[in-house]
Amino acid sequence: MEVVIVVCAGFVLDLLFGDPHWLPHPIRLIGLMISGCEKVLRRIFPSSKGGEFIAGIFLNVIIVCTSFAIPYFLLKGLTWIHPWLRYTVETLFCYQIFAGKSLKQESMRVYKCVKEEDLLGSRKYLSWIVGRDTENLNFKQIIKAVVETIAENASDGVIAPMLFMLVGGAPLGFLYKGVNTLDSMVGYKNEKYQSFGKFSAIVDDVFNFIPARITGIAMIISSFFVGFDGKNAWKIFWRDRHNHASPNSGNPESACAGALNIQLAGDTYYFGKLYKKKTIGDDNRPVEAEDIPRTAKIMYAASVLCLVIFEGIRLILVVII
Repeated sequence: MEVVIVVCAGFVLDLLFGDPHWLPHPIRLIGLMISGCEKVLRRIFPSSKGGEFIAGIFLNVIIVCTSFAIPYFLLKGLTWIHPWLRYTVETLFCYQIFAGKSLKQESMRVYKCVKEEDLLGSRKYLSWIVGRDTENLNFKQIIKAVVETIAENASDGVIAPMLFMLVGGAPLGFLYKGVNTLDSMVGYKNEKYQSFGKFSAIVDDVFNFIPARITGIAMIISSFFVGFDGKNAWKIFWRDRHNHASPNSGNPESACAGALNIQLAGDTYYFGKLYKKKTIGDDNRPVEAEDIPRTAKIMYAASVLCLVIFEGIRLILVVII
C-alpha cells in the first residue's frame, strides 16, 4: 500500500515541479559512475572486440547492481530510524525517477524557437534531448525529431519506471534507470561502442519490451479521450511498429504518428553517418510546430491512464494476497 502512495506522490511532484537544477539528481550520479567505470574497465580489458564486450558486461552488472543496492539499503536503514522518514525519502526518489515534466520543458524550448523561426536555437536545444546530428536539420526534421523523442521517452522516462516502481518501489525504479542510462550512454552502434555497449543495449531492449508495448496501447486509448485520431493510431501501431531499428521504440512512435496523422522516422544522421530507416505513419499532412505540444498531451494522458491502471492492479493484488 505504501508503494502505491509514494509512486503516486512522486508522479504528482514531477508533474508540478519537474527537475529543479539546484536539486542534486541521482541519475546524474549514475551517469558519472558509468563514465568512471568505463575508463577503468577499458584500461583493464584488452581493446579487442571480445575484450570490450566482456568489459561491457562487467560495466552493466556493476552499474545495475549498484543502482539498486544503494537506495535499497539506504531505505532499509531509514526504516529502522522511522518509517515516515523512509516514505518521505522514497517519495523524493520516485519524484526524481520520473522525467515527464523535464521532457516537456526541454521539448517546449525547441517548440518556442521553431515558432520564432530561430533555426540555430532549435538545433541547439534539440541537441540537448536527442542523440542524432542536428546541425543540418530543417524545421520539419526538427519537429519530427522532437515528436519522436517525446513519444519514445513517454515509455523510457515515465511509464516504464512507473511500472518498475510499482513492482519494487524506488530501488527497482533506480535499477531500471541504471539500465536505461547505460543504453543512452554506451548503447551506440558506432566504432567506439559497437562491442563495449552491445550488452547494455540488449539488456535495455529486454527491460523495455513490455513497457514499450503498454505505452503504445495506452497512447492509442488516450488519443480517443484527448481529441486525436485513436482509430488511426491503432491502425498505424499494428502496421508500422516494427519499422524501427529498436524492437521497442517503434511502438509508442507508431501510435503517436497515427494519432496525429503524420509520418515519422526515415533516414537520420548519427555521428556523421547516415542510417537508412523506414518511415512510420502516413504522410497525410505536413508536420507543424503544434505537433510538439500535442505529443506532450498524448504522453501525459497515457501516463495518467497507466498510473490509474497499474495502481489499481497493485491495490487489487494487495487485497487478494
